[in-house]
Formats: sequence, structure tokens, C-alpha cells
Amino acid sequence: MSLRNRVTLIGYTGKEVEIVNFEKGKIAKVPLATNDYYTNAKGEKVEETQWHNLVANGKLADIMEKYVQKGKEISVEGKIVYKSYDDKDGNKRFITEIRVDELVLLGNK
Repeated sequence: MSLRNRVTLIGYTGKEVEIVNFEKGKIAKVPLATNDYYTNAKGEKVEETQWHNLVANGKLADIMEKYVQKGKEISVEGKIVYKSYDDKDGNKRFITEIRVDELVLLGNK
């Protein structure tokens, strides 16, 4: 395993897991919210939320489908993947995803 392009995130899922089935398996997709806190120039505490698109396949997709619901706290490790495609109007669109390699279920059962 390479230490290049590795990311670890802890956050809360923003939706129910979406499962996409293929002939040779399936993938699980879910958005993950991570929060950061800082104090601004006025001395006010500010919460900043970042959203990440998680994608898992194989056994991880099975685990996510069975155990991860909206609002579930999870920890993931994976790699950042950048994709692009042309939409129906011919405009170039870009997507950033986290390809999940490891998953830990946190919080309450």
C-alpha cells in the first residue's frame, strides 16, 4: 500500500446509501459530511462543513448497504479520485470521489 494519495475522514452520512448493481458486482455511494471549527476575526466560533462523495465496491459495498444509514457516524480511509464527463448539454463536469478501502462504523448502534 502506498502512502501517496491517502485520505482518512470521520464524519456523518448525509443520505441513505445508494447501491448501483452491475453484472459483476455493485458499488455503494453516499455523501459524507466532515466538520471543522475555527474562530473568526470577530472572536465568533464558526463551523465549516465539507461534503465528500464516498464510493465503495465489493464487500465494503455490502457492509455499507447493510449497516450504514443516513446520519451514521463512520470513519473511512481511501484515495481521492478525480473524474470528468460531458453532460447532456455538452458541458464538461468534474467529480471528486473518495474510493473507500477501509470502513469503521462509529457512534451508536
